[in-house]
Amino acid sequence: MNRIRIVADSSCDLITLDEVSFVSVPLTIRTETQEFRDDASLDVETMVDTLRSTKGRSYSACPSVADWERAFGEDDDVLAFTITSGLSGSFRAACAAKLNCEENSPSRRICIIDSLSTGPEIVLFIEKAVSELSAGADFDAVCRSVQDYQRRTHLIFALESLHNLAQNGRVGKLAAAAAGMLGIRAVGTTSDEGTLDLLGKCRGRKRAVDFLQEEMERLGYTGGCVRIGHCRNTDSAGELRTAILHRFPGANIRIYPLRGLCSYYAECGGVLVGFEA
Repeated sequence: MNRIRIVADSSCDLITLDEVSFVSVPLTIRTETQEFRDDASLDVETMVDTLRSTKGRSYSACPSVADWERAFGEDDDVLAFTITSGLSGSFRAACAAKLNCEENSPSRRICIIDSLSTGPEIVLFIEKAVSELSAGADFDAVCRSVQDYQRRTHLIFALESLHNLAQNGRVGKLAAAAAGMLGIRAVGTTSDEGTLDLLGKCRGRKRAVDFLQEEMERLGYTGGCVRIGHCRNTDSAGELRTAILHRFPGANIRIYPLRGLCSYYAECGGVLVGFEA
């Protein structure tokens, strides 16, 4: 029986997993003079500092088809996750790699899941897959379970700057300009199509945290798992955790620093929240 390998592009914020065979496929962040590869060797703090002082253009680049093929390997069945296809070509590259691998090994099973999201919500998907594998589920059952779970999770975010998103055409420049003024935070979510929807703007950290909690409950949160990723904003992440636990004392919440790709788009002060509904 083939082993099952979990593969994800680096928007998942994970580098290794102890419980299963896992490979992270790096995206890259580029300026006119530098490249930051989002792998285990990346110093995220240095990248964030460098990008904040860079006045020229910067952009992200998805993994190539060959990158995905190497990650899939030659033998294992594969369950793969990508950043939303609404914002990146990573999903298309992974699908092309799947076809190539299946041509070479017709008996292999490779399932590619377009997260329609990024960061903490993908973390939830991977944790679900690991849980199902640990319980003894077979490949098809794991894929079905994760796809069903995807219908019950959400991503929301609060960002202090939309500069990089606007520079790369992910949001409008007017919205980005407003978010960068006088302590305004932009709060948003991902749409059903995997694009970014801005829900509103608020002033100050406390109001942003309140807004995030209100939106979580509006979207159906009742005390399930929450994963909070942040770029240099442990204060907001901690305040949100405290607020959630006050309402739902049994909630399973984990906070972690975002890695390269998500830090690039969240920028300094950004908070991303994946949660079950």
